[in-house]
Amino acid sequence: MPLFSSKFSPKKTPSRKAPISLSNTDLSPQRLEKELGPEVGPIRICLGEMQAVFENGVWIPESGEIGGTFKENETLKKEIQQLEEENNLLKLKFEIVLDMLTEATAESNLDKEELEKLKSQLSTKRSSA
Repeated sequence: MPLFSSKFSPKKTPSRKAPISLSNTDLSPQRLEKELGPEVGPIRICLGEMQAVFENGVWIPESGEIGGTFKENETLKKEIQQLEEENNLLKLKFEIVLDMLTEATAESNLDKEELEKLKSQLSTKRSSA
């Protein structure tokens, strides 16, 4: 006799009710204005002595120690970005000047070789005449 006499058969799950879609709800600007007021504005929160506002997907502290630090960090980030852009520009200018110097050196070497060749031709003409 087998240890398990019946095969495994899970119970059927009950059918779900149809979800309420957002298209059925009235989200017209008039209704939103009526419920939330004429100007919704940014979302603000106050936790203890700290206040924060939600802007561009980020919570930005407005008061307290963190608020001052956050503002200082933002100015430092902008300054870092500006300095990085300036550094990239200076690197580009340096590369251009280095290329120009290389080109001038190559032309100078070619002119020097041509001058030496002409001197040697002139000296062979003088010695043969």
